[in-house]
Amino acid sequence: MANILVIGSLNADLVVRAPRFPAPGETIQGEDLATIPGGKGANQAVAAARLGAQVAMTGRVGSDAFGSMLIENLRQNHVDASRVLPDETAATGTAIIVVNADGQNSIVLSPGANGKITPAHIEPSLIPPAKLLLLQFEIPLETVVHAARLAKEKGLRVLLNPAPARPVPEELLGLCDLVLPNETELASLTGKPVGDLASAEAAARWLVRRGAKNVIVTLGENGALLVNEERTKHIPSFKVAVVDTTAAGDAFVGGLAVGLLDGQTLEDAVQYGCACGALAVTRFGAQPSLPTSEEVATLLKR
Repeated sequence: MANILVIGSLNADLVVRAPRFPAPGETIQGEDLATIPGGKGANQAVAAARLGAQVAMTGRVGSDAFGSMLIENLRQNHVDASRVLPDETAATGTAIIVVNADGQNSIVLSPGANGKITPAHIEPSLIPPAKLLLLQFEIPLETVVHAARLAKEKGLRVLLNPAPARPVPEELLGLCDLVLPNETELASLTGKPVGDLASAEAAARWLVRRGAKNVIVTLGENGALLVNEERTKHIPSFKVAVVDTTAAGDAFVGGLAVGLLDGQTLEDAVQYGCACGALAVTRFGAQPSLPTSEEVATLLKR
């Protein structure tokens, strides 16, 4: 039986390395194209499963080769994919990703079947008796809100990764136990500049005043910032050599969820998530970069 349910996106990531991002109208030479399983929902599901959690995923793919690949990949990573269904009217979601020499990425999404997930597809029977629900914004907003409502009715803790950023209804903030943006997403969500710890705290507190119980801002190499009504706490990350930042945030979310599931304090779970994110940036690709529990334990001991 699953302890973590992920409702979200599955994408085929078409990834190419290049020395830098091209300027508008410019063509530059890249390396060979790689096709890698991705999508924030699937990434977070695999991230948690690699760390030992029992995970189920709900989503949609196209009736095409990419869709079959993504479902099989979930199964190979021990994620229950029985709730991932093919859509006859749309192609599987894809992401076009360019990774530069510094390991930073630029991503363009084509949602495909991910954009076809409606509230009608998320029936109460699709919410198993899990403990945590992970949500993102690569599926329609009304579906995310509907899923959060059902999860709270069933007693699940709800974790929202509001990416890609879009306006968040106060109802959704109130339904979420944790809201997990990065700095760019936090600025977009709040309309406030975010450039350092003080401005990140101010923007996070704005979300808390609107109903968010806990806001955890991921800060890349600088770790994460935990903000709630009682306190603010900065948790540093780990020094690593950056190869590719793709899916680092998803590794963090999956790690945080597993830490909470294991009974860690919120602060310790954030540190565990930071370790997962740090390990993810040391390898190329989205899901291939996601660490195991043994790798995380080794880094934490360091």
